[in-house]
Amino acid sequence: MISSLFIHRPRLAIVISIVISIAGVIALGALPVAQFPDIVPPQVQVSTVYPGASAAAVEESVAQVIEARVNGVDRMIYMKSTSGGDGSYALNVTFQVGSDPDLNTVNVTNRVNQALAQLPPEVQRNGVTTQKQSTSLLQVVAIYSPKESRDALFLSNYAKINMVDALKRVPGVGDATQWGDLEYSMRIWLNLDRMASLDITPEDVVRAINSQNTQAAVGRVGAAPLVPEVEFQLNISTQGRLTTIDEFNNIVVRAGPDGGIVRIKDVARTELGSKSADSLVRYNGRPGEAIAIFQSPGANAIAVASGVKKALKEIKPRLPEDVAYDVMYDTTVFVEAMIHKVEKTLLEAFVLVGIVVFIFLGGLRATLIPIIAVPVALVGTFAVMLALGFSANTISLLALVLAIGIVVDDAIVVVEAVEHILETEPQLTPTEAAEKAMSQVTAPIIAITLVLLSVFVPTAFIPGITGQLYQQFAVAVSVSMIISAINALSLSPALCAVLLRPRGPRLYIRRRLADKGRADGLPP
Repeated sequence: MISSLFIHRPRLAIVISIVISIAGVIALGALPVAQFPDIVPPQVQVSTVYPGASAAAVEESVAQVIEARVNGVDRMIYMKSTSGGDGSYALNVTFQVGSDPDLNTVNVTNRVNQALAQLPPEVQRNGVTTQKQSTSLLQVVAIYSPKESRDALFLSNYAKINMVDALKRVPGVGDATQWGDLEYSMRIWLNLDRMASLDITPEDVVRAINSQNTQAAVGRVGAAPLVPEVEFQLNISTQGRLTTIDEFNNIVVRAGPDGGIVRIKDVARTELGSKSADSLVRYNGRPGEAIAIFQSPGANAIAVASGVKKALKEIKPRLPEDVAYDVMYDTTVFVEAMIHKVEKTLLEAFVLVGIVVFIFLGGLRATLIPIIAVPVALVGTFAVMLALGFSANTISLLALVLAIGIVVDDAIVVVEAVEHILETEPQLTPTEAAEKAMSQVTAPIIAITLVLLSVFVPTAFIPGITGQLYQQFAVAVSVSMIISAINALSLSPALCAVLLRPRGPRLYIRRRLADKGRADGLPP
């Protein structure tokens, strides 16, 4: 009998339990923390823009071409696309729960590359972006001007240049996306009446801008082999891309044979504005900008939120005058409150189990054995949860609350069996009583564990989103029961042999007399 090994060598049983507990404690520190299990199917987004095209043109020339190639990609569930009237196009491809987001992104990228040659030149010039879509919104950071001396354009571009990249580098951040992105752009407002009088078309203006707003490679002076044995070489640099309003105003649209020159400022008005004005962010009625922080799969929500706040504190001293930030939305506030409540419930359940066990077992030594065995089963469960890629969330922690009342039964069965042997056979030592008791209850303990596992284990194999939601619940309860059964066959009998003592013959004689009196029909 395997229990005899641990009864005669209690240190071995204690060491095994300590190893399980240490592994669980280490895993608890590394276990991701979330509100619920990650049950959202992974998504991959394909986006591009067709400047000047209508929604119908985008659907015909972009959507149909890309979707014909992407359709049927490995492990895809469905896809949904949006063709905007501003020429934008977005395709969201949803994959099966549990599939690898990185592998899905690679598969979609390969399909999109096959369609690039069939897309319009304007779309190819702007490029097609394929990236995995993070759906777990963690925080929203608002950037605003308390005195309203900064406009939304400045705030948006400051956040884009100085804040977004720093937030993306925080460990556990899947993506940091701007809402209401107002990218700096040079806007040229054409005077159609003036252009008509000069016989100039918008195409002439576009052609002039494209030809003169370039970065040209002029060359070098003194470069070999034209000039041998030259000690110095000079790179020639010219004005590159234009950056100011005056530079754009002086672009030559037409040069006449008589020396007359028509410039941009003669037929248009130039201003530095936003590339798009389709969206606008306001914070407490003031112009502002918002940065949405998305959590990467498997990351610790509380640790990520703490890292984002730390990064914002490092950025704060470098903020310009009259620019401030505020974490206006934070899901970890509820997560922390929920985890705290569940931990409190876990502690209360443990205390109540200890009180009930003490009342019914009637001894401190006997109560101490289940109190030692239960935490080993619960803490050891965290190590298996980390190995399986699970997280500490509402479902898994509530499963451990339920498991307290289940795992304590195994230790109670062992303690009661040993105490019964000590009372009915007081001539036996605690070690002998533990061996005899385990010969009687080993098979029932294994049978009880298998019966309970037959209830919870099938839950872990339910397919789809529902199965993903309850998988962690089933695994947490099942693992805790398995560890409890191991403790019941090793740690509990070893502790019984060490801690339990016979309660004396008086109790045994009194019980025998009471039993004899009841058999004779006498009152107790």
